Amino acid sequence: MASIDPIVASIIDAKPPGECSDDDDLFDSLENDPSLESFREQRLQQLYDEISRAKHLRNQEHGTYTEVKDEKSLMDIVNTMAELCVVHFFRSDFQRCGIMDDHLEKLAPVHFDTRFLRISVENAPFLVTRLRVQVLPCVIAFRKGVSVDRIIGFEGLGYSEDTFTTRDLEQRLLVAGVLVRQKFIGTQDPRSAQQSGITVKENRGPVNSDDEDWE
Repeated sequence: MASIDPIVASIIDAKPPGECSDDDDLFDSLENDPSLESFREQRLQQLYDEISRAKHLRNQEHGTYTEVKDEKSLMDIVNTMAELCVVHFFRSDFQRCGIMDDHLEKLAPVHFDTRFLRISVENAPFLVTRLRVQVLPCVIAFRKGVSVDRIIGFEGLGYSEDTFTTRDLEQRLLVAGVLVRQKFIGTQDPRSAQQSGITVKENRGPVNSDDEDWE
């Protein structure tokens, strides 16, 4: 995706297209921009193009965190339907998978360029074997159908394995190249402090092997 003007990006990120019934307020935000007059026409066109592109993506289920029920459908999305994908392999009875779900649900609506998907390991025996998924939660980032990063459990997130924020997860996926740009500042959702990515703290005692190693 081509880079866009920082002011246009800030407007889009503050109120992603498709979340309101009328986009006129998005254009009003740019009209009220005190920047030089000569830039306004170009920015308005870019804002219009970005809104149209975002709405097109949302019609293809971008901007949602979607559970896929079978591995063929998942492979179709990853390989042919979306350039950028984040896939969470989970089990519904694992607490840590639920924590990962909470963070991915916050990222999906604002990072609409990327498909955020989840699939139960019980519905994906072929992929689990092929991708060597052994510890849950397992999040794999794909770019053009190729795996570019893998998050095993909470490894590499935050200050410890059991403490991380939505911003930490976002940063990891940015480095992997499957997100377009940063949209969380600190632990805050760009739209609302009340919807912030909170710090998650779990019991620091020994982790039961059933919580992660599912084989």
